[in-house]
Amino acid sequence: MALRQVIDAYELLDSAYVDGKAVADHLRDEGVEDIRIERVAAPDRHTDFMQIRIPGSRAGTPALGVIGKLGGIGARPAQIGIVSDADGAVAAVAMAAKLASMAAKGDRLDGDVIISTHICPAAPTRPHQPVPFMSSPVDRTILGKLEIHPDMAAVLSIDTSRGNRVVNHKGIAITPTVREGYILPVAKDLIDILEIVTAEPAVVMPLSTQDITPYTNDLFHINSILQPSVYASVPVVGVAVTARSVVPGSATGATQLDDIEKSVRFSIEVAKNFSRGNCSFHDATEFQKLQMLYGSMRHLQTPGKAVP
Repeated sequence: MALRQVIDAYELLDSAYVDGKAVADHLRDEGVEDIRIERVAAPDRHTDFMQIRIPGSRAGTPALGVIGKLGGIGARPAQIGIVSDADGAVAAVAMAAKLASMAAKGDRLDGDVIISTHICPAAPTRPHQPVPFMSSPVDRTILGKLEIHPDMAAVLSIDTSRGNRVVNHKGIAITPTVREGYILPVAKDLIDILEIVTAEPAVVMPLSTQDITPYTNDLFHINSILQPSVYASVPVVGVAVTARSVVPGSATGATQLDDIEKSVRFSIEVAKNFSRGNCSFHDATEFQKLQMLYGSMRHLQTPGKAVP
């Protein structure tokens, strides 16, 4: 259970003054040692990008990447308090603290876990259907590239996904696996872990081709959950925090801590199994055959160009 860490992360991030240093100080108190902070600035806003590495016990074991995806933890001055969109950052901070606690108690995972997120209490919003979205305080491409570490052998992307009418379920859902422009089958191993963690039948969030392309092409995206797949060459799966009703990412008073805790617990269980070779995100042999038959789809990882 990671509820204590989730509550601590939520209370820390529910502030107009929080920044990357404050989060790093909190995590160091929790036993996390390897933390990188980089301030990314735009003309009128900034955010603190964070990448945290929790070392495993076996050198050479594939590392799992976990990205807490979001626009911002707050929409100040338009909104007072932490917004629904903050779930990814809350989950990322809580997961780092929980893994450090586990390691201190003798339960270190076999492989490294590399966690990325960013801390911005004053992000803008933008129009979207069916509800407004949180936007990015800085260039999305810069953040997207920073989130992916070359050591990540697979990626989980945790993102608030309540602002839609496609998944009407309170809790968490996973997406199909995405790799290099291909939407692949839902990973059976991840379904098994999801059903064990939630004690419910697995819920899958559907994707369209637009969802796995860069935001810079101005096409409709269900949200940013699969944006990490634009910058990665490894398999990426979204972990969606979902709701039965439509909740704007910019809404306050909408955070469901129990659902965030499920996303953290699920991600930790995936990391345990992935580091021991017991969890596959996709069938690598079939992926190679798919490319042999139909060619590369990496052009979907680019902004695209008009076809005459």
